[in-house]
Order: sequence, then C-alpha cells, then structure tokens
Amino acid sequence: MKTILFNRRIVSVILFMFISTAVLVKAQTLALKSSDITINGETNVKHDFTIKATQVNGKITVADNLPKTLTVEIPVSSLISGERLMDKKTHEAFDEPKNPTIKFNMTEVNSIQVNGENIAVTVTGDLTLRGATKKVTLKADGKVTSPGVYTFQGVLPIKMSDYGMKAPTAMMGTLKTKDQVTVNYNVTFEGNPIDFNSIAYTQNK
Repeated sequence: MKTILFNRRIVSVILFMFISTAVLVKAQTLALKSSDITINGETNVKHDFTIKATQVNGKITVADNLPKTLTVEIPVSSLISGERLMDKKTHEAFDEPKNPTIKFNMTEVNSIQVNGENIAVTVTGDLTLRGATKKVTLKADGKVTSPGVYTFQGVLPIKMSDYGMKAPTAMMGTLKTKDQVTVNYNVTFEGNPIDFNSIAYTQNK
C-alpha cells in the first residue's frame, strides 16, 4: 500500500513538473530594443517645444499568443529638450529627486487586430507621473518588421494638472507652457517570433 501511494506521489510530481514546464515554454518575453518617445507641447506665445526621452526600459510578456504584461519605465533625468532652462524646468515639474521615474504598467488588453504583418492593439494601464497614477488607454499601430521584431507607434494626450503637475514657466512667468502635452511614441520590441492571433481579439467584460 505504501509503495502504491509513493508511486502515485512520484507520478503527481512528474505531472506537475511537466505542466509547469509547458506553461513556462509558452510564456515569452519581448524586450524593448529601441525607442523614439517625445513630449510635444506649446507655450502661451505659440512657441512649440519637444522633449525627448533619451533612455527607455520596457518589456512585454506573451502567453498563448496574447500579451499578458507590458511595462515601460523612463528616468525623468533622461528627458532632454536641448535647452538647458527647459530641461531644468521640466525636471522640476516632475519633482525629479522624489519621483525619478515615469512608469506605465498595462492592466488590460482591450483589443488586438492582426492583418498580415500589421497589428492594431488597444490596451489600458496605469501611468505614473510625479508620484500620481492614472488610468490611460493606448491605441497603437504595430507591424512585424522581421521575425521576432515588432514596432508600435501611437499618440497619447496628457494634461499635466491631472497628475498634480504645474506647467513650467520662464521669464518671470511671462512664458508659460500649456497644460496639455502630447506624447508621441515609436518603440521596437524584440524576442522569439510570436504567432499573434490572426483574428480580432476582444476581452470579455
């Protein structure tokens, strides 16, 4: 009797290891390899400005041919406009010493539409700026540029006041940036080729 129970335990352990291994094999990671992310806005004197994120970290985990997690982090200190005063004001607006990182963490996949090499995706996630976190929705146009290489681009409007940020000013307050800015992003992720579903995917509510 003890031998039978012992054998059953061995079989259970083997099955558990097999199932766990299968799950791990299905899960894949796409790492962020390149990015072009800019913050674009205007001032009260119709002077456009562009701030570039010179350092971006991120990854996507995929299981069952669907994204499960997406995280992106940008050091505030890496936001550079090319104008020293603008950079200083930008970092102050974020209170960079206390809030050194901009973070996005996907919480939901809303839809995916695959058409040949093109991938249209909409996701919802938490965006953290200056220590405040808000839900945002990202709509991106993606493309498979080569096996295992995926690019996504899109636009996200943001109001600084929604995150408790004061729009930067200069010249004794006579020059003011407008509250709303636009984030333009073009990012490339690389990893093992993913066979994304070839039909529209909509998460059940």
